[in-house]
Amino acid sequence: MSVIRRVSAYLDLEVIDPARLFFTVAVARGSQQILEETLALTVDGAPVDLIELPLGHDGRMHLLDARPGRVVLRYNASVSSEPIAPVFGRIPDPLEELQYLLPSRYCESDRLLAIASAEFAGIGSRRELLAAVSSWVGNRLFYVTGSSGPTDGAVDTLLAGAGVCRDYAHLTVALLRALEVPARLAAVYAPGLSPMDFHAVAEALVDGEWLVVDSTLLAPRSSLVRIATGRDAADTAFLTNFGGRVNLIGIEVTAIVDGLLPSDDVLSLVRLS
Repeated sequence: MSVIRRVSAYLDLEVIDPARLFFTVAVARGSQQILEETLALTVDGAPVDLIELPLGHDGRMHLLDARPGRVVLRYNASVSSEPIAPVFGRIPDPLEELQYLLPSRYCESDRLLAIASAEFAGIGSRRELLAAVSSWVGNRLFYVTGSSGPTDGAVDTLLAGAGVCRDYAHLTVALLRALEVPARLAAVYAPGLSPMDFHAVAEALVDGEWLVVDSTLLAPRSSLVRIATGRDAADTAFLTNFGGRVNLIGIEVTAIVDGLLPSDDVLSLVRLS
């Protein structure tokens, strides 16, 4: 039975100097059925049009060349849980596999080869590795808001022993890549998340399927709504700024499902739409 998920994002920015802003808050198209959607932006109260740019994996980014002033973005969408078309068992693209096996800015898998080999020796199945790595990261880290900075990668997170969702996802992705499992990061809306915010999870390629791995266990995976997908947070940030100084004055994210929130069996294999 189809479940409707309703999501929204509100960003309030103070642009001090002219800046080029890239917003990644809109739900990814493609396999998700977007039933309703609105995106509106104002500068000092006046409506301004955004330029939509396509991203990989059906994601979308919106561009604004902003002058100094108060920038407010409001986004709302309703999404069906029914996928448009199943992709189970597809033949993976070798270049896509390679892209998500290589180390990246926040997922330094080459620096984690030794610990990955030692901790997960003898686990031959990729499906078993997903459960083992997810459990290991969840038990190794403490979820502490404000414990990490914007430049911290997987190695920093491992050494600190604490982080937030993106840090959990980066460490999970890095370990899986070190074990030769293609892995990537997905930015999502997450009904059930508390406190509510944008959320980040890992995805791993197993038998032609991209399966969700969330070591935080903070939201049921079957309720997640994809926003953006990439190598790590460098590809999936909700706001990227080039140019002048920009202050984030306020942010509010909501994500709910119609009816009861689904349960999540940590041993089950879940595919993100």
